Amino acid sequence: MNKKFLIYGAGIFAVAAILTTSCKKGQDQQQGDQAPELATLEVVEESTTLETAYPATLHGKNDVEIRPQISGFLTKVHVREGQQVNAGQVLFTIDQVSLQAAVDAAEASVKVAQANVNVARTQANNDKILLDKNIISPSAYQTSADQLNAAQAQLAQAQAQVVSARKNLSYSVVTAPTSGVVGTIDYKEGALVSPSTLLTIISNNGDMEAYFSMNEKEVLALTNNGQRTLNEALAALPPVSLMLANGEMYAQKGKIISLSGVLNQATGSAEVKASFPNTNGMLRSGSTGQVLIPTMAPSSIIIPQKATFEVQDMKFCYVLGDSSKVHSTPVTVTNTGDGKSYIVTSGLKPGDVIVTEGVGITVKDGMVIKPKKQ
Repeated sequence: MNKKFLIYGAGIFAVAAILTTSCKKGQDQQQGDQAPELATLEVVEESTTLETAYPATLHGKNDVEIRPQISGFLTKVHVREGQQVNAGQVLFTIDQVSLQAAVDAAEASVKVAQANVNVARTQANNDKILLDKNIISPSAYQTSADQLNAAQAQLAQAQAQVVSARKNLSYSVVTAPTSGVVGTIDYKEGALVSPSTLLTIISNNGDMEAYFSMNEKEVLALTNNGQRTLNEALAALPPVSLMLANGEMYAQKGKIISLSGVLNQATGSAEVKASFPNTNGMLRSGSTGQVLIPTMAPSSIIIPQKATFEVQDMKFCYVLGDSSKVHSTPVTVTNTGDGKSYIVTSGLKPGDVIVTEGVGITVKDGMVIKPKKQ
């Protein structure tokens, strides 16, 4: 009797085990059938180029401040803001009435002084004849000779005043000292200006210069810890790129042309200057952007930024495991500079498969997916 019960009980347990296994397989099959199909990527090592971004300010190769050399009222503004001008082109005219009057007065003074010289010369010549005939004393002749010298000095002074008056008159016409683009004009016709007044700035923007800073550590790396000179380091640098303020890349490459040999004690950085061609005039003096300096990174693991998600300032990836289950894995990354991908410095190894679709949105830790290779 006991044997029958034991056999019967064992049979029940066997049937239950089979049913449980079958049920689990059915559930797994059902879960697999319902699993979302998501894009995945197999991690590999590859060489890549990193770009380090430096905030920069753009200036024309030669930005010239335009200030008047005399005081007066503006009577004419000949250019408009943003206009391209050539060297010598008239920019502003300052009231010339009083200046022309000063020229006329100075020229009249020259005529008076010239007449006085003529009179004094005639008197001195006559006195010389009388002196030779012993009619007058030497002191009398010396007096007339001194009067001639004084008249000639007054003539020279009057002539110098003419030169000065004409020069001031020429200053009333303000011209461009260089070719370039006209900047902001804050003073309009009728405004009183003086030599301290900044009328505008002419920016020679045929080539634009981008100014940015490197910290001491970056400067040391650039010079290989002092193993090469700054000139050697600059010559070895590849062409650099410029990212505009709107995030777009400037079409033409530039080159770093100088690096300050002295660090700013307040900031601990050195000023760097890069030059970019500006043949189409797209770049403007005073605008901002980012200079991107490329460096080669061999044997790097590159993953898309969209394959990561962030929790409490830590980044994670979903790595595909057994039975197509994904599990979150912490990773350490650095930016590549392209805004689209990361370099993984820890957390992944070649051969790992990561999810690149739906990360941070639909994918959850432990979820079963249908891998879809990219």
